[in-house]
Amino acid sequence: MKLTIIGTGYVGLVTGTCFAEAGHHVICVDKDAEKVKMLKAGGMPIYEPGLEELVKKNVAAGRLSFTSSTDEGVANSDVIFIAVPTPAHADGSVDLSFIESVSREIAGAMTAYKIVVDKSTVPVKTGEKVAETIKRYCKAKVDFDVVSNPEFLREGFAVDDFMKPDRVVIGVTSQRPVKAMQEVYAPYKAPIIVTDINSAELIKHAANSFLALKISYINAISILCERSGANVQEVANGMGMDVRIGRKFLDASLGFGGSCFPKDLSAFIQISETLGYDFNLLKEVQRINADQMDRFVKKILETLWVLKGKKLGVLGLAFKQNTDDVRMSPAIDLCQRLQKEGAALRVYDPQAMEKAKAVLKNVTYVEDMNAVAEGCDALIIATEWPEFKKLDLEKARKALTHPILFDGRNLFDPAEMEKLGFLYKSIGRGKA
Repeated sequence: MKLTIIGTGYVGLVTGTCFAEAGHHVICVDKDAEKVKMLKAGGMPIYEPGLEELVKKNVAAGRLSFTSSTDEGVANSDVIFIAVPTPAHADGSVDLSFIESVSREIAGAMTAYKIVVDKSTVPVKTGEKVAETIKRYCKAKVDFDVVSNPEFLREGFAVDDFMKPDRVVIGVTSQRPVKAMQEVYAPYKAPIIVTDINSAELIKHAANSFLALKISYINAISILCERSGANVQEVANGMGMDVRIGRKFLDASLGFGGSCFPKDLSAFIQISETLGYDFNLLKEVQRINADQMDRFVKKILETLWVLKGKKLGVLGLAFKQNTDDVRMSPAIDLCQRLQKEGAALRVYDPQAMEKAKAVLKNVTYVEDMNAVAEGCDALIIATEWPEFKKLDLEKARKALTHPILFDGRNLFDPAEMEKLGFLYKSIGRGKA
């Protein structure tokens, strides 16, 4: 099929590339001419495991192309996916100006029937507004359908999630676009849920908010574990073996971050209030998440006392493993809090250092994780990169002025760390 993806961020670029990999002919549109130039030249604006190879493969095969012209994308496609940013306002509500602008551009370029698919995460009833906008600005007055098709991609695992989805949600107002949408997703052999457009839009916010709730729940449990001498990982394992609960998203940590969970949680609270419901449960999820970072910083302060004049090593800057995304990263937040306390930082991340440099200033960026601890008063693990488990602990212990390690991701075994001579502080495992 002939598809256009408008927006080449984490969602848009993965979506377009994976559609091309399935055999569709895909045009990716982005207003950023420099980004389009980079993609045409074989460069990548983001890091996502497996994505670069698929982009090059499908460009070479003639199934994937890039342009900055919306008109070109609309004219040469039957189905147009909107995958533009939906940033948050200060009050937590969603800025839909990019959605509105793209809807107008699509409307102005349409000369025949098109299916317009909202892939971006948007508040319920946005589909209705998109349809109104296209109808108002479509000079040709041709038929069209608006579809909601929320994405459920995890950064760092997005290619695999797209190619092997556990479900595809399609929200429609009529049956006309259903067959075409089923054909789009036919190569993926996944269950397709066809529902009304408002339900499809609610599914995404409801799902992300529930996952955020699971993270905050286990972080709250981690407090009880520390106060009782229990081990949060053992508790999570015992809970997770219950098929009604599941083990995923039950890892105690610094809290959730990134561009999705915090934004979608705030948006869902605002959506609920607009609909006349005060979603206090989700407000508590937010509070627990914020408090988790406060507790971790307090743990560092109680151990080191005064941070002014001290040097700290930090492993991890991305908000999670397998990505270079530092938007709303707990690791960046932690670094900035430590800086405010007067600490000097040596930091390392396998992929995110270039992007971190735009938001994290006056730190020493180190190119080798085993060199981060050099001359530091303590070492901190802030992101759950798998390679950090291979840290040369003996070298780190000798490089530190004091063998102190704060593990915000519970990567190491407390008993083993004690044997190695570390003062080891993790989350929810034994007495704080």
